Amino acid sequence: MTSTSNPRDLRAELDSLTTEAFRPDLADIDRLPTLDIARLMNGEDTSVPAAVAARLPQIAAAIDAVAERMARGGRLVYAGAGTAGRLGVLDASECPPTFDTDPTQVVGLIAGGPEAMVTSVEGAEDSKELARADLDALTLTPLDTVVGVSASGRTPYAIGAVEHARALGALTIGLACNADSALAAAAEHGIEIVVGPELLTGSTRLKSGTAQKLVLNMISTITMIRLGKTYGNLMVDVRASNDKLRARSRRIVALATGAGEEEIERALAATDGEVKNAILVVLAGVDGPTAARLLEESGGHLRAALAAAGG
Repeated sequence: MTSTSNPRDLRAELDSLTTEAFRPDLADIDRLPTLDIARLMNGEDTSVPAAVAARLPQIAAAIDAVAERMARGGRLVYAGAGTAGRLGVLDASECPPTFDTDPTQVVGLIAGGPEAMVTSVEGAEDSKELARADLDALTLTPLDTVVGVSASGRTPYAIGAVEHARALGALTIGLACNADSALAAAAEHGIEIVVGPELLTGSTRLKSGTAQKLVLNMISTITMIRLGKTYGNLMVDVRASNDKLRARSRRIVALATGAGEEEIERALAATDGEVKNAILVVLAGVDGPTAARLLEESGGHLRAALAAAGG
């Protein structure tokens, strides 16, 4: 399935997509009471987790491949247009405060640039060349991963990003919401979450957007778990950049160690507020510099550092 600028051909292509299908049974939705519309919409949304569940093996395989490269210094790059691009930017922007990643480690590219986050940028999604230029600005390496995201699976920007990244030797993932998509075919790892026609015909910010958000949540979160950014289900690499996160940091140390307030304060003071280091100070009975050294030697994995300290 290839993109074309011929309006008649493009209409035929859209007509063939599940995400663009018309639902005659919903043709009078605008005449229904608000509560009935809400019930319909909620009912539609309940089908999304099952569609994601059907692709968990493919998602897990892709995540393992991402984590293996990121453990060696690679980056995770999302590329998409419109809603898909915004979801990628959102996921990337949440990694630094949640997992203390460098802002360059997980990157979200949206066709048309930052302006496209809040307004439509004419023609940007139709340009494979724009995707290539955006990726070239990042100087991709074979350790990097590019995830093309597109509900239709035919968006030229997303396909162009995946094709270019693959040609440069990077790992590629194609996330789409139609079967037999060009995007999934172009990528090393194709993930197609088929959620069916939308409540509003072609409004893929709905079920398709929800499905994409769920998968992107998995890709970033489980990758970070694999990279040692958590201890159990605690976010031990959280960056304490505001009062709420500082309070959360203390709570995480308490949950991980069972220590009292005074001991937690001493441990955080000894480690410049680094949660993971403070936990190691408490559980292994080491000082701040020793905790830092043990974590560095274990690649940031707290469990490995604890084992090395005999904790």
